[in-house]
Amino acid sequence: MKFRTDAAFAACGGVCALLVWPWAHAFALWVPLVGACAGFGYGRIRELPVPGRADDAGALDRILTSAALAIPLWLAIDVLLVPLASGHAPAWSSVGMRGAFGAWIGWTAFACTFGIAGGVVATWLAVRWPPPDAAAKPIESRKPIRVVIVGGGFAGMTAALELERALGADTSLAITLVSRSNALLFTPMLAEVAGSSVEPTHISSPLRANLRRTEVVNATVRAIDLARRSIELEPDVESGRERLGIEYDHVVLALGSVSNFFGSDEIRTVALEFKSLADAIAIRNRAIALVERADREGDADRKARSLTFVIAGGGFAGIELAGALNDFVRGIVVDYPSLRSSDVRVIVVHSREHVLPELSTSLATYAIERMRERGVEFRLATRVAGATAHAVRLDPSETIASDTLIWTAGTAPHPLLETLALARDRRGAVVVDATLVVPGRSGVWALGDCAAIPSGDSGATYPPTAQHALREAKTLARNVLAATRHEALEPFAFVSLGSLCVIGYQLACAEIREPLTGRTLRFSGLFAWILWRAIYLAKLPGTDRKVRVLVDWIVELFFPRDTVQTIEVA
Repeated sequence: MKFRTDAAFAACGGVCALLVWPWAHAFALWVPLVGACAGFGYGRIRELPVPGRADDAGALDRILTSAALAIPLWLAIDVLLVPLASGHAPAWSSVGMRGAFGAWIGWTAFACTFGIAGGVVATWLAVRWPPPDAAAKPIESRKPIRVVIVGGGFAGMTAALELERALGADTSLAITLVSRSNALLFTPMLAEVAGSSVEPTHISSPLRANLRRTEVVNATVRAIDLARRSIELEPDVESGRERLGIEYDHVVLALGSVSNFFGSDEIRTVALEFKSLADAIAIRNRAIALVERADREGDADRKARSLTFVIAGGGFAGIELAGALNDFVRGIVVDYPSLRSSDVRVIVVHSREHVLPELSTSLATYAIERMRERGVEFRLATRVAGATAHAVRLDPSETIASDTLIWTAGTAPHPLLETLALARDRRGAVVVDATLVVPGRSGVWALGDCAAIPSGDSGATYPPTAQHALREAKTLARNVLAATRHEALEPFAFVSLGSLCVIGYQLACAEIREPLTGRTLRFSGLFAWILWRAIYLAKLPGTDRKVRVLVDWIVELFFPRDTVQTIEVA
């Protein structure tokens, strides 16, 4: 069956790639070969739809996703490999890219056509040779097994979605997802909201639009009783009614993380967080409000304090926010006659010698150099020791006059885990075994930011990143289903695909692991920025969200960023 699937997708990709010929590389035999390889790769990762269940990805969504992925394909082939094979330098410049524009149209035509044809092939294969798990099972009259997922982030929503896919028409499991928010926040684009590049709601996808058979409960969990296998929810204050508890047979802890202020109530009181959509909106609106205040401020010290933004933490979140906020504030001060771009200060405070510890030292150095060229300041090997409403104290000794401190310097697993009688690691995450089940606790599972998942025999754990959470959710869904059927569980194993970080408009850093050789490829600048946008646009859930974000980015090319405050700021 797998051979038929791979061959069918490879043939489909090869045929669709012929659409490139009218635009570029006419009658070059390597073009359909590339298409066949792309189709083969798609077939290896594509899960066939289950007969009797509607495909969750519509035709338009497949077209948009494929079109987004055509961009890195075009960059790799026509901007990088073809010039190198001809003995020329890669066409990184705007002139070189314009010269390869016809090839971009051709690869986009290939990708969009294959997006549709691939869906047709997948459906035909599933009907012609149904997967073994899709075989009809006798419907039992007993009560369904209740699986409750606590948390609606990447890990929780994906776990519910994967359970739906694995179950197909099987009704032996009832899935419930409890989430404080009714939407999935696409956190990789959170800095785009703070920098006013993307409208806030465009990076949030309603949970109910993605989950067709899961019961979504919009509520906050007050307590989990592991002994009684029940979950207590916070009461509904507005209606005055107590919320009923939820009983479960299996519970999945996907609670995510919260900001970690390392016990400093002083910093907690003053600092703005950067974890949620509301946080990003608050940062954007505060920046606008402070620019307005500085414009009418007569005192030079108070004006400087208003235009100084301190960001604690030089990881991905802090650097992406610093780049976006720096571009945004420096871009809007041109509308204020009394202000100059040089009045704006964005300062990153990081406890290590290099920012972006997830990337190589060379890329971290590149990020610092390029961001400094745009006016961002760095305080390395330095910690935030305290803060007031108008000043930030650093260690080693320095005080920065600033009205804004944004905290991205650390996270900790959700505090609800502290109330559970479960083993936790030094970070506070629940200890699980390689199959994502809590040892000694039948029916209790954990994944994502709130789980410590062993990585090999070294005693290390997998990092709490989105790409790991997505793969953990797939393994967990299969294992939960296997546990209910008394089958063997599979261990989780995953090697990171790489990392991408935007450091400013049209600037990014990227490390991508080459799947065949395992080598790490490093990119930076405009190419990495285009790659970042293409990959994350493809990953953004929902056709309507992809279209809206794409429109936001196109508008940004021709018009200044919006400075209308979304909410009132005190």
